Amino acid sequence: MAWLVDYPREKVNWFPTIDPEKCVKCGICMNCGKNVYDWTENGPVVARPYNCLVGCMTCANLCLGKAISFPDLNELREFYKKEGMWAKVKKQLKEEGKIK
Repeated sequence: MAWLVDYPREKVNWFPTIDPEKCVKCGICMNCGKNVYDWTENGPVVARPYNCLVGCMTCANLCLGKAISFPDLNELREFYKKEGMWAKVKKQLKEEGKIK
């Protein structure tokens, strides 16, 4: 299901950043199912930021060094409100038969 319902992903400010001072190189971020990170000799880097699933913060929640951060969730909520995304997502869910 598209969380953005045809809205260009590159226009949504939602992707992780890494504070290298906090990173303990635990590697948990490399479990990202969207393949956002690459591992380098200096640790992880955000290689494909727009692969990040909008709203997901699993890597930040599990990061041992608390080195991963995301934009303010309230900004994302404001974007969804401004662009009418909730209604679009609900319509798509109905069309897919996932909700009635």
